[in-house]
Amino acid sequence: MIRHSAGTYTDRIDQLKKEMRTAGITAYYVPCGDFHMSEYISDHFKCREFLSGFDGSNGEMIITAGEALLWTDGRYFLQAEEQLQGTGIKLMKMGEPGVPKISEFLKNELKEGDVIGFDGRCVSGGFYDRLLEALEGLDVSFVTDIDLVGKIWADRPSLPSGKAWMLDDKYTGMNVPRKLAKVREKLAEDDLEVLMISSLDDIAWLMNFRGSDIDYNPVTLSYAVITADDAVLYMSPDKSADICGVLENYGIRIRDYEDIFEDVKSLTDGKRVSYDPERTNLRLISSIPESAKITKKWSPTMMLKGVKNDIECDNERSAHVSDGVAVTKIIRYIKSLRDTKELECGKVTELDIAEKLLGFRKEAEDFIEESFAPIIAAGAHGAIIHYEPTEETNAALTPDSIVLMDTGGQYLKGTTDITRSVLLGRATDKMKTLYTAVLKGNLALSSVVFRKGTAGRSLDLLARKPLWDLGYDYRHGTGHGVGYLLNVHEGPQNISTSVSSKGDTPFETGMITSDEPGVYLEGEFGIRTENMILCVPRNTNEYGDFYGFDVLTLVPYDRDLIDKKMLTEEEIRLVDEYHERVYGELSPYLDEDEKKWLRGVTLPL
Repeated sequence: MIRHSAGTYTDRIDQLKKEMRTAGITAYYVPCGDFHMSEYISDHFKCREFLSGFDGSNGEMIITAGEALLWTDGRYFLQAEEQLQGTGIKLMKMGEPGVPKISEFLKNELKEGDVIGFDGRCVSGGFYDRLLEALEGLDVSFVTDIDLVGKIWADRPSLPSGKAWMLDDKYTGMNVPRKLAKVREKLAEDDLEVLMISSLDDIAWLMNFRGSDIDYNPVTLSYAVITADDAVLYMSPDKSADICGVLENYGIRIRDYEDIFEDVKSLTDGKRVSYDPERTNLRLISSIPESAKITKKWSPTMMLKGVKNDIECDNERSAHVSDGVAVTKIIRYIKSLRDTKELECGKVTELDIAEKLLGFRKEAEDFIEESFAPIIAAGAHGAIIHYEPTEETNAALTPDSIVLMDTGGQYLKGTTDITRSVLLGRATDKMKTLYTAVLKGNLALSSVVFRKGTAGRSLDLLARKPLWDLGYDYRHGTGHGVGYLLNVHEGPQNISTSVSSKGDTPFETGMITSDEPGVYLEGEFGIRTENMILCVPRNTNEYGDFYGFDVLTLVPYDRDLIDKKMLTEEEIRLVDEYHERVYGELSPYLDEDEKKWLRGVTLPL
């Protein structure tokens, strides 16, 4: 995390503007991404954070001679307002009325002869295509190979240097040759000859290795090119040293990371090449010969990776038992603080809870690391949707408040992501009403039965309706795909109100998705209840195949926040059955005092 005074960021913007004038750049675009369009990035690539101090996972900047602007989504509005104070950077709230998209802003602001600049290694081909379309008819030019932030970032961290390591087939459920065969089958079906893969989680999944180049995401900087009779992994030799022998035995050639650009340039005439424009950087796309026949589409690895096999599903169930034990222990600890001097004196902080929870997770033999930076939000911090406690913001837990904990773990047996909102003391009627509404939405989604072919956008209403009935909503999606010892956010499916290709992806059995409605009241509290749900078959009849969800997460809800009067008999049954399952699966791993406590909080409503 790059934290400095507001004046520091003002100085950096001024330095960047000076470099822009020297280079003849009218508007400079700073994305949030690395060479592989990763959601989370290593420190080397945090140019936007270096310039602004805003450290959310989503945000882009435009700097012109007159101003600096930062776009981010609803998850980060409150956080961005706080972190941008005093910097002079204007916050652009994505999706809000009157807020233009970046392309619309540029079209309105630029004039004939102006120049747009950016580092094409960190900009996707899809973004560039949309920008060209939006600016059609406007005589502006582009400089796509200029890293101006690098010119002013004197102590910029180096590129990550972690080594890749192989993941055993007992965890992956499918060996590398079989995965390559499936990818090649897809290429043949689509009459394609060359597949370029740039997304790090897809490459790691395909070749059954994991790494440590990005915090919380066990991936390694790499590219891959697959054809009918060849497979090449592009990775620095120091990173690939421990995996090259195994992969070469599978017929995979290992070449240096930077070699891909010249190799792609040398593709023979007329090759039918496919790449995902949203996950491939412009520099690599620009290396493809003009004679190639291009197909822009998702890599087949996205769907293959998103649909977990039986071994992965079984392993994930086991990982959620380990994770459930850890999170249940931290909830018990928080509850034990009620009416203690320790709490009243403000001696227990958000970071204390994060550290203690990490300790509980480390008790599992196959635990590797957290799956994202823990969100431990006390009181009003809970209203900042993706709040992350730091030494500067670290707040003490207080009586009669809600602690929102959104955390996860990376285990050899899978990836977890769970949110629980825990009452510390006495609840207000508003707290109970909103907690129960969020719970009703969570239950409605996890218990739904739907026909094959249904996409996430059709299911989103189930989670939001109890809140909508009360006049509330939340500014984030309801569900995202989750990787297997990979990125905690992955596609192709999601559950959201937004119109997008992922939101239109039908569910398939084996997909693991989050179920996380919430509500956030600025200056008061935040509530979110999140479980991982696995898509499973339910029944088949004359109308077709019907699917539903099994809940993987095993952590009790907070009975102290449930208003039973708001629940239907069916919802009460769902809570009681879930709590009985939580107790049955977790109690063998708890001591007698912990078992007694868990039994008490999982008794029938």
